Amino acid sequence: MRIALITNTPPPYRVPVFTRLSRMTGLEFHAIFCARREPNRAWDLPEMAFTHHFLRERFYTVGDRYVHDNPDVIPLLIRLKPDLVITDGFNPTHLYAFIAARVHRWAHIAMTDGTLLSEQSLSFKHRLVRRMVFRRSQAFIAASEGGKNLFRSYDVNPEACFYSWLCVDNRCFLPASSRSRPNYDFIFCGRFEPAKDPLFALAVARDTARRLRRKTRMLFVGAGSLDSVLRARAEREHPFVDTHFHGFARQAELPGLYQSASIFLFPTHGDVWGVVANEACAAGLPVIVSPEAGVAGELVMNDVNGFVRQRDVALWVDCAQQLLSDHGLRHEFSERSLHRIARYEFDSAAQGIVDACKFALRTSNLPGTSNPSKTRDSSDSANLPKSCLLSNTATEKSR
Repeated sequence: MRIALITNTPPPYRVPVFTRLSRMTGLEFHAIFCARREPNRAWDLPEMAFTHHFLRERFYTVGDRYVHDNPDVIPLLIRLKPDLVITDGFNPTHLYAFIAARVHRWAHIAMTDGTLLSEQSLSFKHRLVRRMVFRRSQAFIAASEGGKNLFRSYDVNPEACFYSWLCVDNRCFLPASSRSRPNYDFIFCGRFEPAKDPLFALAVARDTARRLRRKTRMLFVGAGSLDSVLRARAEREHPFVDTHFHGFARQAELPGLYQSASIFLFPTHGDVWGVVANEACAAGLPVIVSPEAGVAGELVMNDVNGFVRQRDVALWVDCAQQLLSDHGLRHEFSERSLHRIARYEFDSAAQGIVDACKFALRTSNLPGTSNPSKTRDSSDSANLPKSCLLSNTATEKSR
């Protein structure tokens, strides 16, 4: 079984999954990347010990998104002659690969990190492109329940949907049994950008200090355009919050940083998932998260291993006060975080991709296609309108 997977750039949370795929017997795996790195990413990548190809970089920006347009994906796929093509987005490059799969009668699998929430504002044109692609795909891979619900909204057969979770190396984050008292009450780990709202996290630390009538300690890990604003605000809040800025952290530093705190604050305005929550849970931290994160209600369950709250400082302070005032509750949430993170691991993520590929080949009439979606389109045209090639998809912005 020869698989070609097309994705924007090498993401650190997928590289170990790709490595596992490359080691499976009877499977030839090729990862095809549109670019080595997007300008707003500073990821610390593990070794890419699998067959991979970098296309000639061609992208443009739309707002804060990078739209990849690499027509050389077509001759590369023709040379590789895959049995299956997996695309995880709707950039022009992904659509070129999809069309090549249709023309050459290779099975196609649609893969997404997105959710109903993350794609609720899509235009009619974007939805039309997705519907056309999904109707001509043989299987579907979601990173979450939210992704599976997204597929269902397009009348995709649930039996054709599989999971490939977004994961981290849980073992690296596992806290020691003799864990010492954390140095910080709160940790924020992510990009210092308005969409991540580090200023909100600082406000929570400030008002929690007022509520507890003691100074709180806050650790910020990351960097971004709000760096100077955040540092200036932290200086003003120094009577209430002792703030430490670690800056950008290498992957090997992250476990110790998470383990140095009691609570992870994740006040995002929109993350299709939020791999930082995986890291926090794997380190045994309770998580307070906004409902706009994909992990909310899946990895982070309200009143189980954290709290899901709208971005209202008073509401978050109530939650923080409970956790910081009740060691027993914080310990219970910590244990539940470790329990909940257990299934989000690389081997199961890789197996989900393999299961989707086997299903696609088993149910297809191709080299070809039996469409597993409930809604069938009698036309067999893969000729998408030229304007549709400008569509894009939401991407995981974990930091």
